[in-house]
Amino acid sequence: MANGGYGRVVRDGLWSNNAAFVQLLGLRPLLAVTGTVVNGLGLGMATTLVLIGSNVTVSLIRNLVRPEVRIPVFVMVIASFVTAIELAMNAYFYDLFKILGIFIPLIVTNCAIIGRAEAFASKNNVGRSFVDALTMGLGFTFALALLGGVRELFGQGTLLAQAGLMFGDAFQNATLTLFDNYKGFLLAMLPPGAFIGLGFLIALKNVLDKYANRPAQKTQPNVEAEPAD
Repeated sequence: MANGGYGRVVRDGLWSNNAAFVQLLGLRPLLAVTGTVVNGLGLGMATTLVLIGSNVTVSLIRNLVRPEVRIPVFVMVIASFVTAIELAMNAYFYDLFKILGIFIPLIVTNCAIIGRAEAFASKNNVGRSFVDALTMGLGFTFALALLGGVRELFGQGTLLAQAGLMFGDAFQNATLTLFDNYKGFLLAMLPPGAFIGLGFLIALKNVLDKYANRPAQKTQPNVEAEPAD
């Protein structure tokens, strides 16, 4: 990764090395709080902000921290940003903060964050570390929101339920009801439904990757052999 361009960093973060669909990191919040799109977006954006702050900080201090203590220092940096995000959400998004609950402080234990700090930010400059954190965070947020959308759609027949918790009072009535008189599918809202939904999404990604990487078949013109003299 240290020798790749910014395009490679962006592709890895958003798709090729997606933290949720490829690395299978951060599965605890991915499966626990993705009952709706809004929940997934809320936790995803909080994780993205922590990733950006920790990656940039680790990159700035990478030449000052001795190898023997780098992991404890990285964890302390991550915990500091998690605390700041937790306090900010408690102040400005209190209702959403109550729903996400313990999974906000548990961002500290997300292996994707400490993994990026150790594998990337500690070996790259601030610019590349920022781009890596941003794209990895957005890729993780995309996975959370997508899984939340699938579970909300099949579980409740809606999308963007309780959008006002994140986007303000103007979006209180932004819920999209796609199925009228829908009684709901309970399995989609339970933990087993989260596992099943994640499995289908990973399978879909693998199919898309296989199709995209399929070599183009070159069509050869049909040339009729001329009869020998």
